[in-house]
Amino acid sequence: MSLFPIFMKLAGRRCVVVGAGKIGEPKIQSLLTAEAEVTVIAPDATLVVEAWAHSQTISWHRRAFEAADLDGATLVIAATPSPEVNESVFLEAQRRGILCNSVDDPEHCDFFYPAVVRRGDLQIAISTAGHSPALAQRLRSELEEQFGPEYAGWVDALGEERQRLFSLDIDPEERRRKLHKLAGSEPFKSPEVVLEGAGS
Repeated sequence: MSLFPIFMKLAGRRCVVVGAGKIGEPKIQSLLTAEAEVTVIAPDATLVVEAWAHSQTISWHRRAFEAADLDGATLVIAATPSPEVNESVFLEAQRRGILCNSVDDPEHCDFFYPAVVRRGDLQIAISTAGHSPALAQRLRSELEEQFGPEYAGWVDALGEERQRLFSLDIDPEERRRKLHKLAGSEPFKSPEVVLEGAGS
């Protein structure tokens, strides 16, 4: 199986999570981080999920899953402790052509959650196509040590300098060379210093 790596824009898109226990809570959190419009279907929920519902951060339907819950959904996550329920959610998503992830059930997944290192807008995702989540988590720990929190600020600085260079009337090849010079420089070194060293 060959997977297609992709980072999706989910802001404002309806995403459904079936299950609101310890399995579902982190999945809901990841969708909220992506600014998705999250609908949760579950008879019961953790205190954290209940708090999100109370603050209207999510929409919580306190009942069992129904096929109509997937109306208008961009993607769905089956995160209940019941393999039967998760399978029924997956099959309904398949029928509708909606991407679905059934937690800890690779056979009923259209996509897998990678292990992710987040440093602001920098995201490093690791996947083993479901073969070894433990290995993915180990690699994430190693990368978290290699890429510290300070990378968030450096990526922001690179983005600002990129915008500035695109606003200038300069040769595209020269701009490309400068951008690669910046990205290849020592982290956290001022863009102005790097470009001065490049003769800009």
